[in-house]
Order: sequence, then C-alpha cells, then structure tokens
Amino acid sequence: MADYHFVYKDVEGASTQWDDIQRRLGNLPPKPEPFKPPPFAPKVDAGEQPKSKEWLDEREAEELEELEDDLDDDRFLEQYRKMRLAELREAAKAARFGSIVPITGSDFVREVSQAPSEVWVVVFLYKDGIPECGLLQNCLEELATRYPATKFVKIISTDCIPNYPDRNVPTILVYNNSAVKGTYVGLQKFGGKRCTPESIHLGTMS
Repeated sequence: MADYHFVYKDVEGASTQWDDIQRRLGNLPPKPEPFKPPPFAPKVDAGEQPKSKEWLDEREAEELEELEDDLDDDRFLEQYRKMRLAELREAAKAARFGSIVPITGSDFVREVSQAPSEVWVVVFLYKDGIPECGLLQNCLEELATRYPATKFVKIISTDCIPNYPDRNVPTILVYNNSAVKGTYVGLQKFGGKRCTPESIHLGTMS
C-alpha cells in the first residue's frame, strides 16, 4: 500500500506543491529561508595591505624601522615614515622619567650634576617625620607624572648637604646643565600648607 504521507523534494530541498497546501492548512511549519552562504572575503595579510599615511600612523617604531626598504618606490610615504619614526623616538625620549627617584649622596653627581644638558632636574631635600615634607612630596609626585621630560629625584637632606638644618626642609633645588638654577626653602613661596602642584609649578617658574 502506498504511503501517502511521503513528501518528495527536489534536488535543492524546495518544497512541493503538496507542502505548500499543507502549510496553508497549518499542518506544516513555515517554509525555512533558503541557505545563503556568506560572501567570500579573503583575509588580507597585514604585509600586503596598501600602504597609506593612516596605515603608517598605526605602526610602532620597530615596525617603521623594518619598512625602510619597502617604501623606496613611494617618496611621500618614505618621507612620512621617517617623520613619524622621529616623532615616536622623540616621544619616547621625553617620557623617560615620570616619577620621583630616590637617590643617595653617592648618586648625586651621576643623577643630577651629570644629567644631559637638555634635562632639567628637580631635587627634593626632605627628612622623614616632617609633615611639610610629606605634603610637598605628594605635590611633586603629581608634577612628575605631568612632566615626564623633567627628572625628579629625592634625597635625605643631610645625605645631600651634611648638617643641613631640619628647619630648612623641605627644600627644592632646580638643576640644569650642572648648575643650580633655583633654590626654594620651605613652603611659604608655594602657599604654605595649602600648596598645590599648580602653585609649586608656578612658583619654581617665577
């Protein structure tokens, strides 16, 4: 006996006229959407992408150095590569500090007096247990992060200057090119105990 419930499909899986009638009567679920494969989009290797100004902006310094021979045929991109590489190197040079470095008396000449001529050095003389020193250090720590091209160091006052009186701490010494460019004793010039990073910055610039 024939099986009248058997439904024939064509080679693509499309439903027959019988299926369509049954769907209208509610005896079969809705017809599924035909499968459509996603469009083919081959992945482009990073080395094969077309080079552009924007593409170079996304490269790190090491990658730009490796591209030296690849851009010889494009004078504009080669010049832009060199400019971008110089910018990255300058930024890396400027950001080499960024915190207060503790030093001892034996470090002073190397870290301060022999610092490169283009580097300004802020020397913080302090003594533990003096509240004003802690207040000033908090302000200097914030300034050190704001101005990473400036070198900030701290040293116990008597390690830097033997017999330096405690009444003179905290003290700030500003050095450049092996010479003292400014000396600031206490907090009075910066607003006393209400000193802020901004007042210290303005005070040492005036």
